[in-house]
Amino acid sequence: MTERRWTRKRIVSASFVLILAIFFLLGALKLLKRKDIDDLYGAYPDEADLKEPALVDVNAPKPNVIIVYLDDLGYGDLGCFGSKAIQTPHIDKMAAEGAMFTNYHSVASVCAPSRAGLLTGRYPFRTGVIGNPYPADEPFVNKAQKKAANLLLEMGVADLDEAYVAEGLSQKEITIAKALKAAGYRTKMIGKWHLGDFGKKEYYNPVNYGFDSYFGVPYSNDMIPYPLYRNKEEIIANVGGEAQAMLTGLFTDEAIEFIGKSKEAPFFLYLAHPFPHQPLYASEDFQLVSKGGLYGDVVEELDWNMGRILDFLEENGLDEDTLIVLTSDNGPWFEGSAGGLRGRKGEVYSGGFRVPFIARYPGKIPGGLVMDTAIASIDLFPTILSLAGVGIPEDRIIDGKNIFDNLAGASAKSPHDALYFYHYAKLQGILSDGFKYVERMNRYTWPVPLTTAYIPMEVFQAKIALGDIFPLLYDMALDPGEAYNVIQTYPDIAEGHARMMEEWEAHVAENPRGFAAAAQNRAVE
Repeated sequence: MTERRWTRKRIVSASFVLILAIFFLLGALKLLKRKDIDDLYGAYPDEADLKEPALVDVNAPKPNVIIVYLDDLGYGDLGCFGSKAIQTPHIDKMAAEGAMFTNYHSVASVCAPSRAGLLTGRYPFRTGVIGNPYPADEPFVNKAQKKAANLLLEMGVADLDEAYVAEGLSQKEITIAKALKAAGYRTKMIGKWHLGDFGKKEYYNPVNYGFDSYFGVPYSNDMIPYPLYRNKEEIIANVGGEAQAMLTGLFTDEAIEFIGKSKEAPFFLYLAHPFPHQPLYASEDFQLVSKGGLYGDVVEELDWNMGRILDFLEENGLDEDTLIVLTSDNGPWFEGSAGGLRGRKGEVYSGGFRVPFIARYPGKIPGGLVMDTAIASIDLFPTILSLAGVGIPEDRIIDGKNIFDNLAGASAKSPHDALYFYHYAKLQGILSDGFKYVERMNRYTWPVPLTTAYIPMEVFQAKIALGDIFPLLYDMALDPGEAYNVIQTYPDIAEGHARMMEEWEAHVAENPRGFAAAAQNRAVE
């Protein structure tokens, strides 16, 4: 009897080892077969089939435009969005003098795709930037770590679905900066780029995307090396450790200098601070000042520097001619508050996508406006172009909508029939008519997608233990924290949302990049 038990144990153990070996082998084969992003979405059209942005309204107001883009700031990290631990008086004042949108969504829940969507007005899959590009010369141990994570993908212990890789943003995309050049704007980018490692491939330098000048870092501050650039020149090879504490003040100094030199012509400033992304560093004057710990110190330093910019605009008579927007690329990562929303960075839950949004434009946007209208980061592209008198590109699909009527308080209706939520290349959810439907998601804090991985769900039958947890339907008006799945209560709504997702995916599959030339070629075929 004892011998039989030992035999069974050996068989079970051997089977388990065999299963692991098979999946490690499959993972290794996947790594060997890594493909270019064009294999997934198709190649870009030829230059001859693309059109340059053009000025279509010479009487447009052409305001100065400043976008302040924070990194991993959560929905609940600002005083005006409910934070009690972190004091943000300058940003709160900006909100009181402008509009605050409580139902604004980034187009992605991780860094690079959100930036591609913001600058182009298009869902990230159209640009191919569906994940984060990494430094070309990052240390071997970092590369090995990601490869190991890919091997473990099916086991549910990592979430780096990077079979298809884009090096960065194609120059065939039209950014806000490039479009505004048609209206005579001076343009500058400061801070974190993360749309291609231009240190190793100059093609991806921001000055090639419509920015007259650039001062900043190529990617996230947890990546190594972390160089500082001015235009195409490397100034510091690696801003490591405590040296990063200087960046918030340094980038604000650069922003104020640019604004001061741009008084005679409309300007566009894209200020993408690298904080409060981990690791966290605050300068000496802001250390140990916040009740929100080091994270709070960092956010309060960002707030103080935001005040410097607002004061400079007022002191120089630029206030009423400037639209200034502050928002975040995605929800909080290890620290930070999602403000009662469920989930965090990397998840389809609202804590990953829904972030603060404040817009100020004295005389055009009424002060104290608070709106719950569903809008998205992709909407800034057509809105800003319209204010500048630049035509919306007709040679490609622009997914964003002009939201100026919403910003001005003239309309509370969302311009979107639906907002779609992607995780890498996978469409996982949809928000429409106040209900959010999620077909499937990486359920736990990124990057640990236990409920989407094959081994825990199928081999170890976790789906039996967890029950029938997908799909999900949330009434976002009654349940913004996504605590209650009401799919059995509203089956017709769930069915309608599922159908919308299917139709959207079918439409996208016909022309993922969304270029008119590709559609015409398919029609001829």
